[in-house]
Amino acid sequence: MTALAGRHTADAELVDRLRRDPESFTEVYDRYFADVHRYVAGRLDTDAADDVAAETFLVAFRKRARFDPARGALRAWLFGIATRLVAQHRRVEARHYRTLARATAHPSEGSHENRVVTAVTAAGLQPALAAAIAGLTRKERDVLLLVALGDLSHDEVAQALRIPYGTVGSRLNRARGKLRSALAKEIPAHG
Repeated sequence: MTALAGRHTADAELVDRLRRDPESFTEVYDRYFADVHRYVAGRLDTDAADDVAAETFLVAFRKRARFDPARGALRAWLFGIATRLVAQHRRVEARHYRTLARATAHPSEGSHENRVVTAVTAAGLQPALAAAIAGLTRKERDVLLLVALGDLSHDEVAQALRIPYGTVGSRLNRARGKLRSALAKEIPAHG
């Protein structure tokens, strides 16, 4: 049995307990909060991540009866909820990327994304990277950041976003291609 299949089975048992005993939801929170928070912090900022991650688990608790283990893993379901909540904050997210693109100073160390961008800044590519990410469609950005920040597999991304597995690959390839193209224009100027 793979680790993913084992976790899926454990999730199904946990959800079954949740339906009988809502107080057991703390296990879901304990098991997945850090992963969801890290993903959201990379999409938004640390302060927004606190709120959105908490809201993710509130929504999950309210909709726990709707979770169907046959449709996918609990982790992917939670990331799907988080992604939809991030989409509600996408104007803030887009402003965040535009600000990073214009920034001349090092970005805040608050989020994982900003730490990654700070490392890229050493090569002078931070504004171009932020602009390239901001230039992606929301759907491409969701897939890219679920993989990069959420560390989800293609199958988990498909479950989280309720899209076909093949669509995950095509969106991810398009996003990576756009990022490569945007950054290739900058590399000669900084290399």
